[in-house]
Amino acid sequence: MDTLLLQTPAQLPLYLKALRKRRGLTQSQVASRLGIRQARYAFRETHPETVSTRQILDVFAALGVDILLRLRSTPKAAQSREDW
Repeated sequence: MDTLLLQTPAQLPLYLKALRKRRGLTQSQVASRLGIRQARYAFRETHPETVSTRQILDVFAALGVDILLRLRSTPKAAQSREDW
């Protein structure tokens, strides 16, 4: 699991949990790195759509994850707002 392709909002909670487990971290440990309570981190992990971009970037940093953006060779049709 060195590379994950995030294409839909529904994937993000699954990826956050998988990345945390891959690092051998508990929710409490990640929360401690972020300076928040475990319950708040648990909510962020399961409902990342409710947090700011800054907060989600902080979660990725706490998990030791780099984010790489790349252009597709051929653009897909724009996703509907309901997907987000």
